[in-house]
Amino acid sequence: MKTTALLQKHLDANAKMVPFAGYNMPVQYEGVNAEHETVRTGVGVFDVSHMGEFFLRGPKALDLIQRVTTNDASVLFDGKAQYSCMPNGKGGIVDDLIIYRISQEEYLLVVNASNIEKDWNWISSHNTDGVEMENASDAYSLLAIQGPMAAEAMQSLTEVNLSEMGYYTFTKGTFAGQQNIFISATGYTGSGGFEIYVPNEVAVAVWDAVFEAGKSYGIKPIGLAARDTLRLEMGFCLYGNDIDDTTSPIEAGLGWITKFTKDFVDAETLKAQKEHGVSRKLVAFEMIERGIPRHDYRILDAQNNVIGKVTSGTMSPSMKIAIGLGYVELAHAGLDSEIYVEIREKGVLAKVVKLPFHKK
Repeated sequence: MKTTALLQKHLDANAKMVPFAGYNMPVQYEGVNAEHETVRTGVGVFDVSHMGEFFLRGPKALDLIQRVTTNDASVLFDGKAQYSCMPNGKGGIVDDLIIYRISQEEYLLVVNASNIEKDWNWISSHNTDGVEMENASDAYSLLAIQGPMAAEAMQSLTEVNLSEMGYYTFTKGTFAGQQNIFISATGYTGSGGFEIYVPNEVAVAVWDAVFEAGKSYGIKPIGLAARDTLRLEMGFCLYGNDIDDTTSPIEAGLGWITKFTKDFVDAETLKAQKEHGVSRKLVAFEMIERGIPRHDYRILDAQNNVIGKVTSGTMSPSMKIAIGLGYVELAHAGLDSEIYVEIREKGVLAKVVKLPFHKK
């Protein structure tokens, strides 16, 4: 099993460690609810160094990105990032990812840890124009410093004006005494903050500096369990749960990152889905009756017919109610539709709601 450069820091903090995407990762420290609250109201730090980083360089780099992703990367400018996904040629999704435009001929693609090899092979198979590709996944550590106090808590570590950085922008600058660090106003929590890409050899020094700078703000390390509850409250998709090789971006509610102003893998299939509709849809739901929905639980109609399945579910730490995402037949996907989640062989009432669950 792989480890991140910050393993000892997690062990020193008494983290509960679990295998995740081939890595030994911290799932929690003091407890999910407390960590979740820290990020929603203050500032917390995730080690997400298991994520993959690919650099694409050359005059045809943009062409390759346009071919393999659904969003329109031609609108990016230097210092701008974009959420996108890669269709798999069969109507499903290879992965979702973030694309960073460093310059006109250099891009950084950040992909999910469990898909690094699959994504690399997929992009490589479409690289017919000699784009220079570098898989730097094993060279970088990634700290997600998240929460409403993140900018203020971290400002002493950099000359970059953090509070003025727009969402999904990034810059290179000095951070915690290190030169040329990627500082990105991104994250998967919905509470604001930054993602800091640093070479492995300085990861421990940067981690220590971050916690020293954030001490008076009550900064804490946060595990993957709270990362999951935070992203689910926002309705952000998790690859392997809510989207995968069998789900289309149109079914998953990702039509907003699927742009038909260009040609790309599966464009015709997905355009037909957008125009003619799909038979199922990813919906958000809140439990009306008591019960916690879990991944793969069946979703039923009032007559106990199976109409779909849960992809993600939890007890929301912010809202104190059980919430979930799941695919259901189109007839049951409308707002306020009543559906039933099968929990211990019994249909438990829920209703379809609008995202995000957690309203700021």
